[in-house]
Amino acid sequence: MDIRRITTSAPALAAGHLFDDPPVLAALERFLASEGHHLLLAYVDDVPAGMVTGVEMTHPDKGTEMFLYELGVSPSFQGRGLGSALVTELAALARSRGCYDMWVVTEEDNAAAQATYRRAGGAGTGRQVVLEWDFT
Repeated sequence: MDIRRITTSAPALAAGHLFDDPPVLAALERFLASEGHHLLLAYVDDVPAGMVTGVEMTHPDKGTEMFLYELGVSPSFQGRGLGSALVTELAALARSRGCYDMWVVTEEDNAAAQATYRRAGGAGTGRQVVLEWDFT
């Protein structure tokens, strides 16, 4: 497995099957152009097998933290540790950029995601409530 930090749109478009939906070119280019936005792709034998995205967020009284935005592993490569490796690599990137922590939100019934995040060093903080505004 080879994990690469992606800074141009072509590799991300070639790995479009790893996202929830195919990347939208304008959104992808905006994401990649933003200093605190990160896309890591995992390759197995030069085949895109997994991806993770992270977004740095800075608050005046807290500093900068990394939000693990999305993790995706191709079904044919699941169960091989790619997800944990990607999360671990994003955490290392966050530390190297001075982030004080990293966090993620997942569904409470998504046992596979929770296990992946725990294997990569994540720990639950108790009950959280996520509220959403849908502008579509």
